[in-house]
Amino acid sequence: MTEEHKGYRTELYPPMRRFAVDAGWRARRRHIIHGLLELDVTKAREHIRKHRAQTGERLSFTAFVITCLARAAKSNDHVHAVLNWRNQLVIFDDVNVNTMVEVQSGDIKVAMPYIIEAADKKTYRQIHDEIRAVQARPAQTQELRFMRWFLVLPGALRRTFYGLVTKNPNLLRRYTASVLITAVGMFGSGAGWGIPAASFSLTVTLGGIAKKPGVVADEISIREYLHVTLSFDHDIIDGAPAARFAEEFRTLIESGYGLVEAADAWTAATP
Repeated sequence: MTEEHKGYRTELYPPMRRFAVDAGWRARRRHIIHGLLELDVTKAREHIRKHRAQTGERLSFTAFVITCLARAAKSNDHVHAVLNWRNQLVIFDDVNVNTMVEVQSGDIKVAMPYIIEAADKKTYRQIHDEIRAVQARPAQTQELRFMRWFLVLPGALRRTFYGLVTKNPNLLRRYTASVLITAVGMFGSGAGWGIPAASFSLTVTLGGIAKKPGVVADEISIREYLHVTLSFDHDIIDGAPAARFAEEFRTLIESGYGLVEAADAWTAATP
């Protein structure tokens, strides 16, 4: 008798899920504080829709958020610091951002970690094109080549590797980043925040987008709000720099930083 006839079925456990298991283990060792934000993304989404209607190109909303995130983190550099084995704060010159890119793996889609290096020095278009290139050719990325052998290691060896990497700035820059952005809201609709098992100095979780009344220029209008969770490692980041980062991040997002000007230029250049 097959398993289907027994009232259940089994599936192969995706090796990529071991990253989630490892993240949960690492998160238990962190002291995380969370902040829940509603960010007005009406301007940014209007430009994305306008650009698609005029050119047919679908712009990456995640790339826009990464552009703003990297800029705000660069201005408030303690949010992407790490502690080394000497218990010193290490503050990097560049802001590397670890993001999750959905790619096709055989018959299923999986979320693959990918590092946008020096994101603070890149334009929106550069980050957008980089993400699209990874989605089109994931097998060519060093991240996928690394995962093919790393995820078959026993859990104890993987945890030993994480311990070595997180305390060594040079290894950390090579294999991961101190900032993570994950977009759970892209797989659903409506309002809602996600609370992650955070294991980075700064984790940004994008939740749902909802329409609701808002006040603009002392007038009430329907706006689109993105629900964002900011998760900080409180061992590294104090409340004041976290608040300053959050305020600059909000300002950049709501102004459409990097995206508005770029979308207008592309649209104007389209015959």
